[in-house]
Amino acid sequence: MAGIHSTALVNTKAQLDSSVEVGPYSVIGPNVSIAAGTKIGSHVVIDGDTSIGRDNTFFQFTSIGAAPQDKKYAGEPTRLEIGERNTIREFCTLNRGTAQDAGVTRLGNDNWIMAYVHIAHDCQLGNDIILANNATLAGHVHLGDWVFLGGFTTVHQYCHIGAHAMTAFTAAVSQDVPPFVTAAGNRAVPAGINSEGLKRRGFSSEQIMAIKRGYKLIYRAGLQLDAAQSALLEEESKSPQAAQYLRLMREFIALSSRGIIR
Repeated sequence: MAGIHSTALVNTKAQLDSSVEVGPYSVIGPNVSIAAGTKIGSHVVIDGDTSIGRDNTFFQFTSIGAAPQDKKYAGEPTRLEIGERNTIREFCTLNRGTAQDAGVTRLGNDNWIMAYVHIAHDCQLGNDIILANNATLAGHVHLGDWVFLGGFTTVHQYCHIGAHAMTAFTAAVSQDVPPFVTAAGNRAVPAGINSEGLKRRGFSSEQIMAIKRGYKLIYRAGLQLDAAQSALLEEESKSPQAAQYLRLMREFIALSSRGIIR
């Protein structure tokens, strides 16, 4: 294949579309499949049962699909699935899943993963996410669509971060972060909503104001979480343009197993 550098080691059992480019000294294992338009830089290692969609870009020195960093892992067949149009920058590490969870680590579409990011076993990431340099996800972390994690953010295992949420630089997240909320500090605490991000994504002023009211019900009204959920439900009927977003906040809280940041 013309797109594979002569020094690259691509196992004959790997399934690569003819348009895939593989740079110098990269290594592709036997159980890897890579779809059209994807570009693999130099010194990249892609291993394990790993499937990669169309039009992704992997910069040099990334490690993709290696065994999970979990002492319970005993070689069970697990997977890494990567969607389309993702950018994975230098020195990132994405590990396969474990048998103790779904057995698969997933990265969706159109994500921007900056240098030195670690995505551990069984993480489930949505679409349009930005992980700034050195963001670190422990095992079993879930990130919703449009999440932004600031540089050096660390996320404890099993934490969920809701859609459109963000973290400040060096945030240490040990509990769930509801949708739209900004988390900051060590340990991370709520610091308002991600209003600037919502503006950039086309949310109307009315929708942003309704989300702010939802935030105040959760964090500023002195309500227990059960009462806050009831108040959010009532607010949904008052704000039809933003009802779906208030419902997203309410349902996230109801499903939280670690509790939300407070």
